[in-house]
Amino acid sequence: MPLALALYQPDIAQNTGTLLRLGACMGIEVHVIHPTGFPFSRQALRRSGLDYLDHVALVEHVSFARFSDWCEAEGRRLVLLTTRAETSAYAFSYAPADVLMVGRESAGVPDDVAARADARIRIPMRSDLRSINVALAAAMVVGEAGRQTDLFQGLS
Repeated sequence: MPLALALYQPDIAQNTGTLLRLGACMGIEVHVIHPTGFPFSRQALRRSGLDYLDHVALVEHVSFARFSDWCEAEGRRLVLLTTRAETSAYAFSYAPADVLMVGRESAGVPDDVAARADARIRIPMRSDLRSINVALAAAMVVGEAGRQTDLFQGLS
């Protein structure tokens, strides 16, 4: 099972489209956990997803509970990217079947969702700033996790 990316109730269509494009280019599944903060449609994602939407392995989940059940049934470890974590994304040891999850752009994830993650990681950054754009943060961590798990082997 290759690495996967999960978007918890994304707020912004442009970020979601960008992350779907990332999934298409890296050959990883992207899981969208509903509800979204925008009408979830190809039209809403077209500007940032471009024609890459035809190449992404997109899996939709009607709720976090259903997504969590899927993770458990598949034996997948859920790794949450959060500014509230202690562990650096660059000190963490990733496994090929990990699911990397980002939260809502406006609010991250609720405490009960964070508590259900198997691991919580953060990107080291200046302490006087709040966060990195969710699409950029996901790309940074997919890059590190991909490097550690040989995701890029076979990509040109």
